[in-house]
Amino acid sequence: MNLRDKLKDKRRIVIKIGSSSLTHRETGALNLSKMEILVRELSDIRNMGKEVILVSSGAIAVGSRAARFERRPEKIEEKQACAAIGQARLMMIYQKLFSEYNQVCAQILMTKRTVMDNLSRHNALNTFQELLKLGAIPIVNENDTVSTYEMQFGDNDTLSAIVASLVNADLLILLSDIDGLFTDDPTENPNAQFIDVVEKLDERLLRMGKATSSSGVGSGGMASKLTAADIATNSGIDMVIANGRDFHIIHKILDGRNYGTLFLSQKKDTFYLMDYLEKIMAITQEKIDRINELARLQRAEGLTEAERLEQAALRREYIEAFRMNLKSQLDNIKIRELDGSITDLGEKYGKKAN
Repeated sequence: MNLRDKLKDKRRIVIKIGSSSLTHRETGALNLSKMEILVRELSDIRNMGKEVILVSSGAIAVGSRAARFERRPEKIEEKQACAAIGQARLMMIYQKLFSEYNQVCAQILMTKRTVMDNLSRHNALNTFQELLKLGAIPIVNENDTVSTYEMQFGDNDTLSAIVASLVNADLLILLSDIDGLFTDDPTENPNAQFIDVVEKLDERLLRMGKATSSSGVGSGGMASKLTAADIATNSGIDMVIANGRDFHIIHKILDGRNYGTLFLSQKKDTFYLMDYLEKIMAITQEKIDRINELARLQRAEGLTEAERLEQAALRREYIEAFRMNLKSQLDNIKIRELDGSITDLGEKYGKKAN
């Protein structure tokens, strides 16, 4: 049996679209013709009785175009503003196009905090499950508008793999500006060979990833795609990396045709996602260590202006993380008093945590 034949039977599918696949290379504006094809492909998947989740990049790219930036903004506040403008425009277009095919779409904005916090992760899963039960198509993106940490380190390749693992998907498809996995960067090495199937993602292949993107529009390169493959395959999910130049490729992949690189799922490890999230939390510990180091330097010899700004930013991020964690706990604790009444700690103390 052809390894790709089993893709025909996938029932819950997560599809990630990169910014470069949604925009015109020459102008950076949305490619509406391609978006219409994308929506038609996803609507047809729903008509087949399958469930589909779209992880869509593009908010910053769309917003920067609308705000008349000549190139992708670099300052955090500019990116946040562009994300706010672009996300609204992107969803407006998705809503209009999906309605033409009698489909309902829904917006879900996530951050790393969403999946690191047990309660938030549980609530997100419940939302996904209910939307899919209603026959809706969830459209997911990172909440770049309010989260500088995700803006600096996040990418939708990894997010799509986390979503796929969270909802127990059968297949993850990453569509970007590359045909799949090669032995080297094909834009620099003409002798690079295409890899059709990856049966097991080992350290040699992981080292092969290079954090570059040929378009200059998106934030994720091959390194992030291999990280996504690592998460997905170890969560028992098959994954395909393919070129999003033509969105008709989606139904071709689901027909079992030979497009892109297929990463085969491994024996499902139900704890793998939690292991990955613990690695993210370890990065947070590194930041706490840096806060302590800067405090020691401040007492010993004083800080440079750059170090002082870094210290302030790290402290703000730590306080915000603590506040959000406290609020999530308070919001879900209720105490039965001796007289039988119920005290909702979220209502009583939640405002103090805001």
